[in-house]
Parts: sequence; C-alpha cells; structure tokens
Amino acid sequence: MKKGDISWSLLLFGIILFLVVPSTRNLFESSTNSYPYLMGFIKFAILATMGEFLTLRIVNKKWEKPAGLFYRMFIWGILGVVIVLVFDLFNSGVARLLTKDMLPGSNSGFSLAFFTSLLMNMIFAPTMMAFHSITDAYIDLNFKVNKQKVNLKNVVEEVSWSHFVSFVVLKTIPFFWIPAHTIVFLLPEEYRIITAAFLSMALGAILAFASKKGRIG
Repeated sequence: MKKGDISWSLLLFGIILFLVVPSTRNLFESSTNSYPYLMGFIKFAILATMGEFLTLRIVNKKWEKPAGLFYRMFIWGILGVVIVLVFDLFNSGVARLLTKDMLPGSNSGFSLAFFTSLLMNMIFAPTMMAFHSITDAYIDLNFKVNKQKVNLKNVVEEVSWSHFVSFVVLKTIPFFWIPAHTIVFLLPEEYRIITAAFLSMALGAILAFASKKGRIG
C-alpha cells in the first residue's frame, strides 16, 4: 500500500472514529444543531474533496492534487450550505403535503423520506448538478497549461451536456440518488448532511471504477 493510500485511509478512519466515540459524537451533534450552515460547509468541503482525490487515484493509479484544489473545496463547501437549506426545505414541505393528504402515506417514516428524496432530486438536483458542472469546467479551463481567456461561452462549451442529461440526470438521479437519499432522510437530522457528503464520495469512486472499465461514455 502506498503512502498516499495510508494517509487517505487514516483520515477517513479518523473521521469515522470522531463520529463513533461518544464524547466527540456529542460534540458533532451539538455543533450540527447550533451551526448547521457552518457544519454543512465543513462536511462537504472535507469529504467531497476527499472523494475528488480518491477519484483521481482510481482513474490515474496515483495520488494527484485536483487542479484548483482550494477553489473546488470552496465550491463543495458552498454546496454543503445550500444542501443544508434544501434538505430542510423539502423535508418540511413534503411533511406538510402529507399532512394535507396531497401525497399518499403518513408524514413520518418511509413515505416522508421517499417523497422528500423524490421531489428534491427531481426539482433541485439537476440545477445543482448543472451548476457544479459549470464551476468544475471553469476551474479546469483556468488551470490548463495553454489556457486562453476564459469566458462564459468557453465554460458552457466545456461541459458535455449530452452526457450530463443522458447519464448524470437520467441515470444517477433515479438509480442512485433517489434510493440513497431515501435512506438519508430516514436518519436523524444530525447525520443527514454528513451521510450525503459520504455518498458524494462513494458515487465518485463508483463512477471512477466504471469509467476505468469503459462502461461510461
């Protein structure tokens, strides 16, 4: 095992240990409740960025620093803040719809979790994913060796929109995100955002393995 593999694994183990040990777990829960936006920023900035390192490790067979690392961390952090807001927005809204019998089921348990995940991923997820694709493209263009002046037209053209629609939207949302987020919304509120961040890491690894085997165009 390479030094990078050990370092990355130790960091992941340390995060999991922090969530398992009672004293630090209590600190995590109280901080999440008291500072939801700040904690959302930190969770995604760290875990999703770790996912980017892991993806490059799988694809290139070596550890590399993602281009524009701190910009990527900042974008992930901002997304974490937005996801904190959106999770509560959709969860509360769906609970209200279930209470008014505008959706089938009760306003708790599986019905609440499933419809929250379904509506959130149908309404919000494509917009968030498109935004993230554009920011990634902007960062990539700015860090190319022979870069030209970067403008909105360059950035939009850099994104493979056919792949975005056919794979990211039409495959990852129904087959990964809706089932995964259903499980997330069955968890206590304090653990939803960090679980979502872990899922982002996991999906990146899955896609990297699939891409490496030539299953993704």
